[in-house]
Amino acid sequence: MFGFNETLLKEKTVLITGASKGIGRACALMAAKCGAKVIAVARTQSDLELLQQEAPEQIEVWVEDVSAVSFTDKVKALPQLHGLINNVGTNRVASMLEQADEDLDAVIDLNLKSLYRTAKAALTPMLNAGGGSIVNMSSQMAYVGSPGRTLYCMSKHGVEGLSKAMGVELAPQGIRVNSVAPTFVLTPLTEPMFQDEAFKSFVFDRIPMKKLATTDDVANACLFLLSDLSAMVTGTCIKVDGGWTAQ
Repeated sequence: MFGFNETLLKEKTVLITGASKGIGRACALMAAKCGAKVIAVARTQSDLELLQQEAPEQIEVWVEDVSAVSFTDKVKALPQLHGLINNVGTNRVASMLEQADEDLDAVIDLNLKSLYRTAKAALTPMLNAGGGSIVNMSSQMAYVGSPGRTLYCMSKHGVEGLSKAMGVELAPQGIRVNSVAPTFVLTPLTEPMFQDEAFKSFVFDRIPMKKLATTDDVANACLFLLSDLSAMVTGTCIKVDGGWTAQ
């Protein structure tokens, strides 16, 4: 983990949503290795139990739906919280003419509204802790447009606006807010997509580094923003996109 060590997040409590797979899982394991007490949140108990087995003394699991009031109430009731990674998200790929109203609601509700509600709930225990750091999972699609991804782009552009506004509003209270914007990340979920040569060419032609991000690439950026290494960083974004949006 290069410059990270087991004391980077020592004595800090970090809550991570969407923690059972992919980027969220990588963030949970990395935070635990850096000394944090991790609250890993997801809807699938079996996946969370497998995660917990990796670091049973560091990782606590919550089987929760982030859109439920019971979840936000549980977050608000925490005695202290030092870090939050808002990692949940979804996508519905289709042309505008083919998108159903329920797709619009599903993407905005999970990608944007749930981030706001979770962050709002986290403010109470963060203020109890004397401050904290919130990392909202964004995307390179927050900076560009892409065919078939109008809903996703809209939601992620919203995440960037939300992160900037939160960063400005909460700075006087010692709470930093930033985002991380990955390019396409290689996971078991995305791997089948790259068996389509046309899609693979579309993606790789736009990434100057000519490779996909790994979950650890994204987790590294998230952990930096959670830690005191980024003590003067708020209201901004780290793009883990291999140069896609620099063109």
